[in-house]
Amino acid sequence: MTHPALETTAPPAARDAAAIWWSARVKDAGFASTDDFEKAHALPRYRFAQIYRAATKDLSDSFDRISVLPTELRATLSKTLSLSSVKLEREATSKDGQTTKFLFALVDGKEIEAVLMRHAGGRTTACISSQAGCALKCDFCATGQGGFFRHMSALEIFDQAVFVARRARSENLPLTNLVFMGMGEPFLNYDAVMDAVALLNHGEGFNLGARHITISTAGVVPGIERFSREGVQINLAISLHAPDDEMRTKLMPINKKWPIATLMKAVRGYVAATNRKVFYEYLMLAGVNDRIEDAKQLADLLGGPLHHVNLIPYNATDAPFSRSQPATMRRFQEVLRMRGVPSTIRHTMGDDIAAACGQLRVETQPKTISAAAPV
Repeated sequence: MTHPALETTAPPAARDAAAIWWSARVKDAGFASTDDFEKAHALPRYRFAQIYRAATKDLSDSFDRISVLPTELRATLSKTLSLSSVKLEREATSKDGQTTKFLFALVDGKEIEAVLMRHAGGRTTACISSQAGCALKCDFCATGQGGFFRHMSALEIFDQAVFVARRARSENLPLTNLVFMGMGEPFLNYDAVMDAVALLNHGEGFNLGARHITISTAGVVPGIERFSREGVQINLAISLHAPDDEMRTKLMPINKKWPIATLMKAVRGYVAATNRKVFYEYLMLAGVNDRIEDAKQLADLLGGPLHHVNLIPYNATDAPFSRSQPATMRRFQEVLRMRGVPSTIRHTMGDDIAAACGQLRVETQPKTISAAAPV
């Protein structure tokens, strides 16, 4: 049976980004369709394009700032239409100034997180969420500890990116990269994520290049298989975190449904279909998955040329894990190198502001779990 979140629809390139944006905006305002909104406000069609461009390309946060609109129309629209579906609740910036974490409230009060990361050399990354909470219950993840609430809409996903880009612009920084590595599993909210990708990538709107967007999955095989048919240049990252089924199942219960052999078959299919590199996320947990034999087993598992491993220092949560020592991580990386596996030890950012996914939300909504999302 096809997972309902994975039923075939148009790929991002074929999706009308402006139509997605407007349809969601007017529905949030209580209108059944853009036609109804157009009639209610006697709005010429060219105004729709002006407003869309102002909100998505110019990053305007209020109608008062959209100078191409008549003053009276700005006042009217300010009363009926919101330019954001997320509301900032809290933010925290690391002492080194590199990382700012945002806690947003959605319209129904559910909370989600996004992060702005300022890298050396001018690169700036937004890390955004795709679900309010997560049902996958990975042992090391604060989001999983907090539980699952609901899927996010494409507009809620996109509006995080707009907010973060607006903040970066206020510091004279362009937003250069975006990763779906925040709260939630993107491939369990597939269509909303792909609609958000269409919005992010739209040349007449937000205009972030596809190769600057990365989607990270914990291993939802049907999603990977469908993604391989999208025909887009978006990067794929796999949260692997263990080289064998026994260890991975302990850390990530999703491995029971899609064990490593099944996952790797899907990944090989993706590489064959797209000829694109796959990035593997590997969280380094002291005494758990950071041994020399683990590195050897990981190298044997991957094989082939189109892969890259990101070795990630662990950001502590309430889970009973600790970060691998730097020397251990370097030894692990050297074993991978000797076996032909390219890797990077990721620079840790935001340790002092609860930077791990879900930590900020857990402080305000601790372990309040609704019905689990289908997996």
